[in-house]
Amino acid sequence: MSAGISMTLFQRLRFARIWVALQFILTLVLLAAGLGWTRLPDKHVWQVALTLMVPVLLLICFLELQAGTMRKLADDKGGRASFGIGAASLLGWLAVGAVAWVFLDWCDSQFPLWAGYLNSKFGTQARATTFTYEHILRWLTAIEWVLRWVALPGKLIPFAAASAQWAWRLPVRRVIRFLWNWRWWLGLIIASLVGAWLPSQFFDKPPSGSVSAQEWHVGLKLAGAYLLAVTSWVLLLGWWATLFAVKKQRPSDEDLVAVPVLSGPPLDRRSAKAEIPPPDTGPVA
Repeated sequence: MSAGISMTLFQRLRFARIWVALQFILTLVLLAAGLGWTRLPDKHVWQVALTLMVPVLLLICFLELQAGTMRKLADDKGGRASFGIGAASLLGWLAVGAVAWVFLDWCDSQFPLWAGYLNSKFGTQARATTFTYEHILRWLTAIEWVLRWVALPGKLIPFAAASAQWAWRLPVRRVIRFLWNWRWWLGLIIASLVGAWLPSQFFDKPPSGSVSAQEWHVGLKLAGAYLLAVTSWVLLLGWWATLFAVKKQRPSDEDLVAVPVLSGPPLDRRSAKAEIPPPDTGPVA
């Protein structure tokens, strides 16, 4: 195996350390710029034009940041699309994810209605014990969480990361085979729990103490949530690059080629000669 293929997760992260650092720095800058964009005035024409241009510029910076990180973590074997085209191709996958996200938000708003309907379909005993309204609502919420944070990114990230390298010339079959790798889904589940579920637990309890203490607590919670989310995202991209580069150690039946029995290295090497015993020249008894 080549050096690029044999690189481990942490070797890839060290190799792409500049882009990894940019993930932590530029993501925060983009969030701050997006927050500032919401406060821009629109009294003059140039202010309106600036209000329209800022989200476009932020989107371009975001796409370039993700594409650059994905390309640096992955193996470069040549034949890749240009950086600009690879970054632009991520826009399509981002749109697909946004549509799915909106659909899941709609489902989330319908869960109380669905839970009440499903609860009414069971018998009196089942409605009072197992299939209560609260239980069904909790199950639906759990299913929606898995779809949002595991199933959706688990399928989109491999296609998007491959698209960042090869743009529209996607190795579709290779990506589909990759989706059957259980190690990818295990890493994705861990990253989802650490980067999405755990930060959400920071804000479950209502704040307490003085106003100054509450501000400090909120600030620390936001900082912790940000670090966990970005760290999980970077590790997940590195995990994808590591698994996507792994080749089979043993050839499959399709890779085997029929070879003549006496074939081997060049004839000037002794290992290529067939060891044939000399004929028996003695008298026959």
